[in-house]
Amino acid sequence: MTGHTAMNSGTRRALARARDGKTLDVAEATILLQARGDDLEALLDHASRVRDAGLSAAGRPGVVTYSRKVFIPLTRLCRDRCGYCTFATAPHKLDAPFMSPDEVLEVARQGAAMGCKEALFTLGDRPEDRWHQAREWLDAHGYDDTLSYVRAMAIRVLEETGLLPHLNPGVMTWRDLQRLKPVAPSMGMMLETTSRRLFDEKGMPHYGSPDKDPAVRLRVLEDAGRSNVPFTTGILIGIGESIEDRAESIFAIRRVAREYGGIQEVIVQNFRAKPDTAMRGMPDADLQELAATIAVARLVLGPKVRIQAPPNLIGDEFTLMVRAGIDDWGGVSPLTPDHVNPERPWPQIDDLAARTAAAGFELRERLTIYPEYVLAGEPWLDPRLKQHVAALADPETGLARTGAVLEGRPWQEPDGGFAGGLRTSGRSDLHTAIDSEGRTNDRRDDFDDVYGDWEALRDRLPGASRTGHADGTVMAALRQAESDPARLTDDQALALLDLAGDPSGAGADDAGLDELCRIADGLRREAVGDDVTYVVNRNINFTNVCYTGCRFCAFAQRRTDADAYTLSLSEVADRAQEAWEAGATEVCMQGGIHPDLPGTAYFDIARAVKERSPEMHVHAFSPMEVINGASRTNLSIEEWLHAAREAGVDSLPGTAAEILDDDVRWVLTKGKLPAREWIDVITTAHRVGIPTTSTMMYGHVDTHEHWVRHIRLIRSIQEETGGFSEFVLLPFVHTSAPIYLAGIARPGPTARENRAVHALARIMLHGAIANIQCSWVKLEGGLFESVLNGGVNDLGGTLMEETISRMAGSENGSYRTISQIAEMVAPTGRPLRQRTTSYGTPSEERVEAARRSDGVCQSVRKMLPLA
Repeated sequence: MTGHTAMNSGTRRALARARDGKTLDVAEATILLQARGDDLEALLDHASRVRDAGLSAAGRPGVVTYSRKVFIPLTRLCRDRCGYCTFATAPHKLDAPFMSPDEVLEVARQGAAMGCKEALFTLGDRPEDRWHQAREWLDAHGYDDTLSYVRAMAIRVLEETGLLPHLNPGVMTWRDLQRLKPVAPSMGMMLETTSRRLFDEKGMPHYGSPDKDPAVRLRVLEDAGRSNVPFTTGILIGIGESIEDRAESIFAIRRVAREYGGIQEVIVQNFRAKPDTAMRGMPDADLQELAATIAVARLVLGPKVRIQAPPNLIGDEFTLMVRAGIDDWGGVSPLTPDHVNPERPWPQIDDLAARTAAAGFELRERLTIYPEYVLAGEPWLDPRLKQHVAALADPETGLARTGAVLEGRPWQEPDGGFAGGLRTSGRSDLHTAIDSEGRTNDRRDDFDDVYGDWEALRDRLPGASRTGHADGTVMAALRQAESDPARLTDDQALALLDLAGDPSGAGADDAGLDELCRIADGLRREAVGDDVTYVVNRNINFTNVCYTGCRFCAFAQRRTDADAYTLSLSEVADRAQEAWEAGATEVCMQGGIHPDLPGTAYFDIARAVKERSPEMHVHAFSPMEVINGASRTNLSIEEWLHAAREAGVDSLPGTAAEILDDDVRWVLTKGKLPAREWIDVITTAHRVGIPTTSTMMYGHVDTHEHWVRHIRLIRSIQEETGGFSEFVLLPFVHTSAPIYLAGIARPGPTARENRAVHALARIMLHGAIANIQCSWVKLEGGLFESVLNGGVNDLGGTLMEETISRMAGSENGSYRTISQIAEMVAPTGRPLRQRTTSYGTPSEERVEAARRSDGVCQSVRKMLPLA
C-alpha cells in the first residue's frame, strides 16, 4: 500500500470516528490536521456539530461571543527572545520601561466611555530579570517586581473605571496566581506549543527564552486550574512545529481542561510573519490549515471548551472559521490596536456582527470571565470581584448585560470581614456535635466538581511501591540503623519499611519488624529518655469554609453546606480563655481558606487570643494559611511572618505537608501549595525565629519510597535551620475522605506499616529531631502501645476539640483527658510528663489547673460520644 493510500484510509477511519462521536487519539488527530478538500469539508461538518451541541447545552444556541476590550501594553520589555515577536523591544526604543499609572487609567477611561468592559493587560515576561532599566523603574516607584505593579494597576482600573482586568503577564508561579486572583476575574497565557525542539535547538523560535519551556508553560496551566482561575490559553501554528507537535499540544490542553475544569477558552492562532523579526521570511500559516486545526481542536477538546480564532488574522474567511467550530472571536477593541499584531487592525464590531450573521450565528458580547464561571461564582470568582462582575453581567446568562453602566467600584476586603465583626455562623457547635450527632452528610454536595475530574486524576497515580529485599539487605540495614543511623541509605530505609509487607500484608516479616522497633526504641531512649510527653492544649478551627479542593479532606465545606461554620473573634477568644482556665498552655489554630478571609484576619485572630489570655502559646496557621495571608496582603512571606509574630503567633504547625512530592500532592489535592512553597514558608519561619513542627500524612496514594524521601527532606531542612520541634506522623483517615469515596485512595496504612514508619522516622531523624509524635486521634487503640515501644516519645495534646479527623471518620473522639492519656501509656511502664509546646516544663500553676480539669474544659466534656 502506498503512503498516499494509507493516508486516505487513515483519514476515512478518523473521519468516521469523528462522525460517530468517538474519542480521537493523537495519531488520528494528526491525520485529520492534514485534511483538505472534501475531507476538510467533512471535518468541518463534524466539528460544527460538536460546537452546536455545546452551545445548546450552555443555553445559548446559535451564539458566537466576543469581548469588547481595551489593550493595555503595560510594558514591552521582556526577558525572552522569541524569533517571531515584534511586541517585545529594547529600553532605548521606549520613552519609559512601563506605562505610568496615568497612562494606564487614560486608556481604561477612554475604553469605558466607549462601552468596553475588559482591560487586557499584556506585557513581557519579568523584564527586570534582563533589563536594569526595568528594575530601576520598579524600585523608584516602590514595586517589588513587575507583577506587583500589574496587581496595583488592576486594582486602580477596577476602582476608577469599572473595567474588568484580564491579565496576560506571561509565566506565573502558583504563588503569583494567588496574588493576582483577587484582582482579576480571568487570566491567560498561550501554551503555543509543546514542541521541545523549538525550545532546545539553536536557531529555533523559542531558543534562549526561558519562559517558553513547554514544561514550564504547562505547569502554569495546571497551577491556574489548581487555583480555580478561569484561564485562557491556546496554540500558535506555523512557527516551525510539526503536525504531530500540533496534535500533542491540543491533547496537552485537553488533559488540563479535563483535570481541573479551568480552561475557559482556547485560542487557535495562525502565525503571520512580521518585518524586523528573525522569522520575517517564514510563510504565513495557510487559512485552510488554520481551519483544520480549529476543527481538530473542537473534536479533541469537546463541546464544553470555548474555541476562538482572532478575527484580525483570518482575512475574509469568517464563515470558514465558524464552520470549523469556533464559538468566540476573542477580545475586539474599538479603541486600541492589537499591539502584538499591530499591522492587523481589529474589524469594526458592527462588521463582525454582520459577518457572524452571514455564517448563521448571532454575535453577543461577553465579559472577560466566561458565562459559565460567572454563573458558577465561587470558587472561580473571588468575592472581592463579585460586585464588579455583577455590575456588568446578565444574571440569567452570564453574558455582558445590555445597558450596563461602567463606573469604578471600591476594591476591598469583603463587606464586614472577620476583623469587621463577622458573627459566629453555621454549625458552630460542630466541635462537640461531631461526637454526639456526627456529620450531616458523608460528602459535600459539589463532590463531583470541586475536586476536579476524578477519572482524569487516575492517570496521575504513582506506581506501586517496590517490595521485597534479600535477607542480607535487611540485616545490613538493621545493623546500620543500630550502629550509625545517620548513614542509613535510602535503599536500606526502604528495606526496613518493607518489613511491613504490602498493603495486603504479603511479604511481611514480623520478627524483622520487632527488631526494627527495638532498635528505634533504643534510639528514643538515648535521645529523650523514657518520659512519654503530652501538652494540655485546645484546637480551635475558626472556620471550615474552604474551596481549595483537597481531596483527602472531609473537613472543608462550602459556605452553604449544612456543616459549614465560622467563628467570630470573640468566640475564638472565649474558647482560648476557657482552655486557659482548664490548664492549657497552647491553642492550636487552623482553618479553611475562606474566600472572605482578609489576609490580615490571621493577625486579628492571634491578637484576640493574646488580649484575652496573654500567656497562652499561640501555635497557629499552616504554611497554606501563611501563603494565603501573604498573597491577600501582597506582602512577602517574610514580611507576613514578622507581622504574625508581632500579632502574637509563637510557632507554626508544620501541617499542609502531606507528602512533600508534587507527584503525590497533585493527586491528594487540587489547589494546595506545592512542595517548594511549603519548604519556603517553613525555612523562612525558622529564619525569622518562629519554630514549627513537621508532619507527614501517609497511607493514601503514596508509596514507601515517598515516605523515605519525605523524611529525608525533613532532616535536611532541620540540619539547615534547626527550627523543627518535633516530627508528627499522621496516618490517613479514609472513611469520609473524598479521594477514598471516589475509589482512588487506599483505606489508610496497615498496622504493620504504622509500626514500621514510626520506627523508621526515629532512626532517620536521630540526631536531628529528638521528638517523634504519634497521633492518638488517627491510630487505632492497640497501636498506641506498639508505636510507643517503637521509637515514639510524644502523644500530642489533649486537644479538647479535634474536628478535622473526626469529620474524616476517626473514631477516637475529639479529646483525651489526662487520665485517659495515662491509661494509654500505663501498659508501657514509662513515666508520663506534661510539657509545653517547646517541650519545656509548665509552671506549677498550669499543672495544677490542668489537674483540676483533667486537661479538658467542661464545655466539651458534657457531650456524650456517639454509641
